[in-house]
Amino acid sequence: MNKSVRVTLAALACVVGLAACSKKQEVKPTPPPQQPEQQQTETAPAQSNGYTPADLQTDPCLRQRVVYFDFDKSEIKPEFQKIIACHAKYLQDRPSAQMRLEGNTDERGTREYNLGLGERRGNAVASALEADGASASQINVVSYGEERPTCREHNESCWSKNRRVEIVYTSK
Repeated sequence: MNKSVRVTLAALACVVGLAACSKKQEVKPTPPPQQPEQQQTETAPAQSNGYTPADLQTDPCLRQRVVYFDFDKSEIKPEFQKIIACHAKYLQDRPSAQMRLEGNTDERGTREYNLGLGERRGNAVASALEADGASASQINVVSYGEERPTCREHNESCWSKNRRVEIVYTSK
């Protein structure tokens, strides 16, 4: 099971447990004049907490658009979960937004293997985004394999920079 799904389920179990343990309080009806105020406060935070296209350039989390991978792996490292959660929230807040996930590998391995690995990496990021609430219809996965390196040296330091998925917004 995906780590983010497990964390979500654990958090949900905690919330349900806390709700079950809470003391029962007497519910008093709300006077009519306060009901319009409650409706305003319920809608205002959703608008103020939502991401806007400008946040793609100003929000530190959304500005990070590369997820790196270990050699020959397609599992997302824990340090990239927060970045994925930010981008999933952006997609939730902006239903018209579209993104392309570009999977890349280092130069080692055959062309076919690297194209497949790049696709698996892109699909891993797409699955994590969907687990955090993004819509699958907003995400397109493309694999470039070893064809678009960011570093051309032949050492581990360079190869680690090429093992990545880049997040590219095609519609904000």
